[in-house]
Order: sequence, then C-alpha cells, then structure tokens
Amino acid sequence: MSTGDTADRSLQHWSESGRTGMEAFYALATEDYRQLALAADWPELLRERAHDGWSLLDVACGSGKFPTALRTHTDLSGVPAVAYDLLDPSAFSVREARGVLAPPFVPRHELVTTLQDLPAEHAGYDVVWAVHALYALPPEELDLAAERFVAALAPGGLGLVAQATASSHYLAFYDAFRAGVRDATPYSTAEQVRDALTRAGADVRDQRVTYRTGSGDRDVVEGFLQRCAFDDSVSLTEMEAAPVLGGYLASCRDADGRYDFDHEVSLLWL
Repeated sequence: MSTGDTADRSLQHWSESGRTGMEAFYALATEDYRQLALAADWPELLRERAHDGWSLLDVACGSGKFPTALRTHTDLSGVPAVAYDLLDPSAFSVREARGVLAPPFVPRHELVTTLQDLPAEHAGYDVVWAVHALYALPPEELDLAAERFVAALAPGGLGLVAQATASSHYLAFYDAFRAGVRDATPYSTAEQVRDALTRAGADVRDQRVTYRTGSGDRDVVEGFLQRCAFDDSVSLTEMEAAPVLGGYLASCRDADGRYDFDHEVSLLWL
C-alpha cells in the first residue's frame, strides 16, 4: 500500500479537473444537504439573528450545496439579505459556491484559505457554519481550527458544524479504504470536532440525524465512493476485492447488487 495525504488529495479534487468526480458524488450526496435543511427551522433561526449589517461565514464552502438546499427545501422569503463570506482553501470551490448564491445570501468576501489560517480580523459573524466540511482537517490542526471557528462567531451568534459520526458511512468507508487500499490520514469525526469545540470554550449541543442513500447503478456507486475516498484511480470492482474494504462494501450490498449506505450526522450547535 502507498500512502497519501488526505488534505492534499481533497484539495486536488476540488478543482476543475475534479468536476466529473464531484458531480458523480452529488448524485447521492445531495441528500446530505436536504436532510440538514429539513433538520431545523432554518427560516426562524436566521430571522432571529437578522439585523442591519448582519453577516454569515460559510467555512469550507465547497460548491454551495447547503445554501442551495436551504433555498430549495425551506421558505427563506422572510429572511433579510445577509452578507455571505465564502471560505475555502480551493479557489475553484469559492467560485463555484459564489455562482449559486441567491437571496437572501449576498456574496461578499472570498477567503481562499483554511479555517485554521483565518485572519483574526474576520470575526463577529452572526452565523458561522461548516457543513460536511471538516473531514480532511489534519488531526494536529483540529484544535486550532475549532478555536478559529469559535472566535469568528459574534456573542449570541449561531454556529453549526454538521459532521458525520465515527459509525457513519463516510468514516466507516474511509477507515476501510485506508486499511485495505491506501493508507492516509484519517477523516475527523463528529465526536472529535465536538470535543475540540468544547475545548475551545463553546457550549455545544449535539443533534443527530440518520438517513440512508443508495443506488443499484454501479457507475453511480463507483463515482460516489471514489469521491468519498478522493481517489478515482480505484474502480468499484477493485474496491470490492480489496481486503477490509471489500467486507465493508459487502455489508452495504443486497442480493441484487444494490448498495445502501447508512449515515449518522451530528449537528453541533453553538
């Protein structure tokens, strides 16, 4: 087995050259954002924080799937316009997310950086969220990232980190991939992020959401799993034959060859 750095491979896939893989991933992963949009009364939560000059920071914004899900699955018509800052180490992601924003989300600053390198002057946000965003954080930088997240939030503001738990598909799959195909830095779990936020002084409430995604289309499943590993060099057939990973995938596959993946996500409210 060869090693590979998870953060570097993640960043390489958030690029124009990785667009095909990104689109394949979202064939199933769009459900992640729908579930989160329906897990809380977002119109009310946002209206409660709204005031003249209010602002929002989207940490590791990706391609803007969460604000899109909020606009699709909830009624934000009564939410005043909010200055929306986009943070991501990938300039490609920042451009993609900016391109899909629509009222009440008004794009403002583009911060092409990591959370742990967020300049101190970017603080006082009324809302800060990181949605399926912190998996590839190097473990030794998790505490610093949590401190920056907490410091960015205004007193009385609303913070949210949505992250899969250790038993959820994303973490279980990647642990099996690392054991059977290619060693790499593990993903950060919701439990680790929660503990880091607590160490940073946050009062954290942990809400769990469970759901299932799946498909009987092997091309869809292959594209989804390759993106889960940030590695499109390994086919689904090769994954099924790999030690450890093959056993995990067999547990997700029924007699007809359909795959179903079980998800448990922590909504970490600050």
